[in-house]
Amino acid sequence: MPAPQPAHYLRRLGTWDAAMIVIGGVIGAGIFRTPAAVAKSTSSGTEVILLWAIGGLLTLAGVLCYAELGARRPQAGGTYVYLREAFGRLPAFLFGWTMALINYPGSVAAVATTFADYATRAVGLPHEWVKPVAVGAISFIVAVNLFGIRAGALVQNIFTVLKLGAVAMLIVVGLYLANGHLGLAFAVDTTHDVPPSMVIGALLPAMFAYGGFHYLNDLAGEVRNPQRTLPRALGLGMASVVVCYVLVNIAYMAGLGHAGLAASTAPAADLMRKVFGESGATVIAVGIACSTFGYCSIAIAGGARVLQVMSADGMFFKPIARIDAKTGAPQIALLALGAWAIALILSGSFEALVDYTTVGEWLSHAFGIATIFWYRRKLKDEPSPYLVPGYPWVPLIFTTTVLCVIVATAITQPENAGMSLLIIAIGVPVYYLWRKRLGNPT
Repeated sequence: MPAPQPAHYLRRLGTWDAAMIVIGGVIGAGIFRTPAAVAKSTSSGTEVILLWAIGGLLTLAGVLCYAELGARRPQAGGTYVYLREAFGRLPAFLFGWTMALINYPGSVAAVATTFADYATRAVGLPHEWVKPVAVGAISFIVAVNLFGIRAGALVQNIFTVLKLGAVAMLIVVGLYLANGHLGLAFAVDTTHDVPPSMVIGALLPAMFAYGGFHYLNDLAGEVRNPQRTLPRALGLGMASVVVCYVLVNIAYMAGLGHAGLAASTAPAADLMRKVFGESGATVIAVGIACSTFGYCSIAIAGGARVLQVMSADGMFFKPIARIDAKTGAPQIALLALGAWAIALILSGSFEALVDYTTVGEWLSHAFGIATIFWYRRKLKDEPSPYLVPGYPWVPLIFTTTVLCVIVATAITQPENAGMSLLIIAIGVPVYYLWRKRLGNPT
């Protein structure tokens, strides 16, 4: 009898599914709250729109780079795989240590709690229900994904369409409130004089709101015809997000004005309340709940693949490397990531984790995209079905900008940046201890 072949991922995702993953991974809760932070650091609607457009263009540059990397290495694990191949096991482990073990479950815990907060308010449940609803949401998402990527993609597609519906609703309401004076959305706010240095700093929250575009690369091992599908889905998905973000910000300022947006703590609810009263705020709360639920689904699916690949490399517990032969799902990795996220919710410690690992997340983007230079130099004779246009300027501009964002974050938030770097540094002795445990200290 021939030896049974090890289970592997099944390529079941088409272009539509992949594009929905890109959109769903980026649009979470940020666009419903972050625009107020950008407006506070600017003095006109024109500056706000320019910042969101610049942030979108920079992110599109990163997406083009990830499209080439995904086409070159269409495997599960995404950035972990690129770092391992280009720079070695230690940088790859530090990525997995920071992201798959800390940032992904911390983000899932935080966003699941946001989902539960909006969901309970929408249906009138008391605040004491937030944690149980958040735990239930994560449990449901994990259970669905245990049946394979198609089941997870179906749920994801539904919630991505719903979140796009919420975004469209905001755009329509904002333009309705403009009522023939749309130019006021771009007017100078004479009550808000901001120095140029603060305007540059306002790019930070906009860039962070565009984060999450890398999740599709984590799932690349399950994309059909990946060399063709990945670039198309990444470009289509991210371009759609940029258009949505710019239009939503125009809608906010058309309905609330620049000063109103800067003063708002919940601009989406304030905009809807202006037309429909409290019922409007409730409707958008449902939309935000759908948006955050969809993000959790993607983060759990993508994070589990990184954990599985790390374990298959011997960088984490061996049972987590198992892929179910029937469903093609990394079931143990999904259960482990879900359980860890639930533990963070119950302990209430996820907020600090998310703040502390933000710098690490963006460092991973910078170094992940920097692997393009290695691939182009070392594997110049290896054909690639997709090459990022404008090389080397596009990856160089993105990497340099991200590093500048990290430096600015370290200046404005030294405690969070320091803790993020400390978490990464702790991973170094953990890596060598783990290798020693395996009998290979190198």
